[in-house]
Amino acid sequence: MTITAHPLVVRARRLAADLLVPEAERVDQEGVPASHVEAVKRSGLLGVVAPVAYGGSGASPAVLRETAEILAGACCSTWFVQTQHHTPVQTLAKSELPVRERLLGPLSRGELLSGVAYAHLRAHPRVPVRVRREGGGWRFDGTVPWYTGWGLNDVMLLAGLTEADEAMFAFVDARDQPGLRASAPLRLAALTAARTVSLELDGLRVPEEAVALRTPYASWAPADRARTLNANPAVFGIAEAALSLLDEESAGPLRARLADVRHRAYALADHPAPFERAAERLAVRAEAYEVLGTATTAAVVAGGGRAMSLTSRAQRLAREGMFLLVQGQTAETRRAHLRALAGEPGGGGGA
Repeated sequence: MTITAHPLVVRARRLAADLLVPEAERVDQEGVPASHVEAVKRSGLLGVVAPVAYGGSGASPAVLRETAEILAGACCSTWFVQTQHHTPVQTLAKSELPVRERLLGPLSRGELLSGVAYAHLRAHPRVPVRVRREGGGWRFDGTVPWYTGWGLNDVMLLAGLTEADEAMFAFVDARDQPGLRASAPLRLAALTAARTVSLELDGLRVPEEAVALRTPYASWAPADRARTLNANPAVFGIAEAALSLLDEESAGPLRARLADVRHRAYALADHPAPFERAAERLAVRAEAYEVLGTATTAAVVAGGGRAMSLTSRAQRLAREGMFLLVQGQTAETRRAHLRALAGEPGGGGGA
């Protein structure tokens, strides 16, 4: 479903055409500039699903998906920095703790940009970040392997596990401070521009009033699992951007495959029972990656030797597609994807 008339979709298309696409190759090599973040903040896109009462747009998940496709297809690094923001907003919108009133408005209105540091919770029962009570607040210790947007984000939603096996999420300033030290920016095959670092936590003290969520890990994990089963909208955005580099004769059949997988993926994402049909979700997710790989490979083939240049849009999209293969990956999604690549029954198969 395309919601081209929605104001935020129109705004996303304008931002992509006027700024993100023309600058994408330079940003890929030099990093996401603060000016890009400011442009996203001004656009209102950070509040796409935020409550209207707090300055957001309260738009549907379908609008969020389409704006994500547009931004990812235009400049995946900028998309990846800003996409982290929506989880903190949604966490606060459901929270009944004091931090909601302090931060939900500024985050919804795009006055502040938030990152996230919680994917390490998926390593459970291993505990990369431990949390324990200290004084009137909490102490965080451990290592966050991946944190995106360092130097661009204002705050981060940091998570760890308590001694009672609770998942705790709290907001802290996204800067070096006592108990929190960032590594040098990581050099990656793709999306180095998104300013990803690792974080060392050594006695980081967080006050009680910064806590946004405290829940048993066993209650948090199923909802997180459900999110990872579905295809990422960025996959469709980058695939479409790659197909735009082909002539219509070459792009036509692939575009039809892409539209079919996209339709089925979003129908599953909108299914009223998010914990059901897991095998089908994983299969469609694998199909989406298959079409993405074919589309970006076709763009490189069509580009010929020019595609090997770092100024080539085709090779940038191919590297970004490779990044999406592992972004948000869990042991479950990895196994399903590998089965699909091997052509095993129930592994996803082809489109």
